[in-house]
Amino acid sequence: MKSPKRLAVASTVSLAFVLIACFPALVVAADDGPKLPAGTTLQMTLTTTLSSKANENGDPFTAEIEEPVFAGGEEIIPAGSTVEGRISFIKPPGRATGKAEMRLTPEKVTTKQGLLFNISAALTDAKGDVKMKGNEGTLEGPGKSNKDAAKETGIGAAAGAGVGAIADGGMGALYGMGAGAAAAIIHTVLKKHGNIVVPQGTELTYVVNRDTIGQKASTEGAPLVIHQDH
Repeated sequence: MKSPKRLAVASTVSLAFVLIACFPALVVAADDGPKLPAGTTLQMTLTTTLSSKANENGDPFTAEIEEPVFAGGEEIIPAGSTVEGRISFIKPPGRATGKAEMRLTPEKVTTKQGLLFNISAALTDAKGDVKMKGNEGTLEGPGKSNKDAAKETGIGAAAGAGVGAIADGGMGALYGMGAGAAAAIIHTVLKKHGNIVVPQGTELTYVVNRDTIGQKASTEGAPLVIHQDH
């Protein structure tokens, strides 16, 4: 027969296991950082250039938080924090009709102080050289004509002729041009053929769709596990 002392110890250990199994959040409660609430707006600027011509599904992208994020009266994500994510959907333009599409999914935000948030968020707005397709968070290529594309580059009729030449496969039209003009034409050609180009500097607005608790990133470079409230 077990002694009362042994029974008490066994009961305490059993209770501890039950609490851990039922309430795993208690295990990391002491290390929890600030909570990023669902519904929080994240305004960011893309720091990489993406296109349906050069990129594919799963490619990474980075962005920078433009406006500081506050929760509970405190700043939890300062401006300048780094956003990392991936292209979660990409569709090339059709041969005759149809525009290219791209969906960008942010996955984590890291502050300069080393605070890390794993996030789930939906795109609600995009500003710059792109437009959104409805309310589904998908970016869509402009699909502009040769004439409109040439006007956009601001380099006149000669550039328009260059666009046509390059579209037909003639790269000789680039010779003798400055680097800036050539880059503008290449960018225009991609757009003219329905490709979507999301340039560096594009402003994106996301809304967080679930609460996330931030923790300090690992000193060895790999992030610690982030507990997310559901």
